[in-house]
Amino acid sequence: MDDAGFIREMAIKNNEFFGESLPMTASENVMSPLAKEMLITDFGGRYAEGKPGYRYYQGCRYIDEVEKRCEDMGKKLFDCDYINVQTISGTIANLAVFSAFAKPGDAITTLDTSKGAHISHQRFGAAGIRELTVHHYPYDMETLNVDIDGTKKLVEEVKPKIALFGQSLFLFPIPLKELKDTIAEVGAKIVYDGAQVMGLIAGGEFQDPLKDGADLLTGSTHKTFPGPQGGIILGNIEDEKEKKKVENAVFPGLVSNHHLHRLAALGITLAEELAFGRDYARQIVKNAKAFAQSLHELGFGVLGEGLGFTGSHQVAVDVKKYGGGNLVAERLERCGIIVNKNLLPYDDPKKPKNPSGIRIGVQELARTGMKESEMRRVAELLKEAVMDEKDEDAVKKEVIELRRDFRRVRYCFNEEDAYSYKKLV
Repeated sequence: MDDAGFIREMAIKNNEFFGESLPMTASENVMSPLAKEMLITDFGGRYAEGKPGYRYYQGCRYIDEVEKRCEDMGKKLFDCDYINVQTISGTIANLAVFSAFAKPGDAITTLDTSKGAHISHQRFGAAGIRELTVHHYPYDMETLNVDIDGTKKLVEEVKPKIALFGQSLFLFPIPLKELKDTIAEVGAKIVYDGAQVMGLIAGGEFQDPLKDGADLLTGSTHKTFPGPQGGIILGNIEDEKEKKKVENAVFPGLVSNHHLHRLAALGITLAEELAFGRDYARQIVKNAKAFAQSLHELGFGVLGEGLGFTGSHQVAVDVKKYGGGNLVAERLERCGIIVNKNLLPYDDPKKPKNPSGIRIGVQELARTGMKESEMRRVAELLKEAVMDEKDEDAVKKEVIELRRDFRRVRYCFNEEDAYSYKKLV
């Protein structure tokens, strides 16, 4: 087989693999057919440096209209007056904000990775690339959240330029309302990394960080927000100089061409979120709660007992007594259940290779039509694989059988709608 044939075969096998699995990685999702179609359009080979109407290339008349429509839809969906849709990942969105509002050596406050924070918030990630001095919030193990009083003291002490919130392991809303006045007193910007929960925010099923006190909301467009891989920056910025800082940090600072086929797919997803996002977000949270409760009843050590287990799409499970997160995640993959190993709040952040936990997301299964009853069955499959150590091939067969009726993407324009859009084109 030649090289091109090999690559194509791997792509086909990947499609088949995920089509016969239960994809439950919290940071992934599946796009609608109409959004996917945008990725193979001519936009994929074109350039559009700059902003709509002010490009450094000719031939941008149509992508200008796409980008402007994306901005309009994004402002409406998130009820804000500023948006940048050009960042090509959530990490680049974070780095743009770091570059706009902090200089090398400035202080930034955030959580540690073992407490759920993303790597871009750390010294070894984007914050370190910007040469920021990172200080970690104290953590309340009872609430699985930042410690409010300790965080106020830290902010008063280090006077950060940016107070950063949001996590990769993101179970519950951040107490921004209780913290915003203290942060404002030291002149810091409140930046909320909503990468994991962007779709839940859009659907009104998580806190609205911009209303709770955040100056800026950064995020990804491919997790609970079910679009193409990419990043986004949102906010209510009244100062034109500050707005310009963010714009310049994105282009020409960090992004040249911003992947125009991605932008077109984002536009389709924004339109679908305006139409179906509330129903989708509501079902995600229902599924997550039902799944966590089922795991708990089956004997798993689900974090958040007494707190409702989760308020997002995620469920965190301690599997240390079954060999740890790495071993369990690998076994589940062989059974057709795709999750990721994850540090839990009491783990050593310097030892991430075999943490105590796994992180599980239900957003993709909800996208394919699964509801609370199916979540109970999925929990039983985890028990068979992990606790009962049932034959992996036997569990895999049960997974394939369950998945058989849940292959179609929901909460999006149906085939008739998609066809009418094609006719308009």
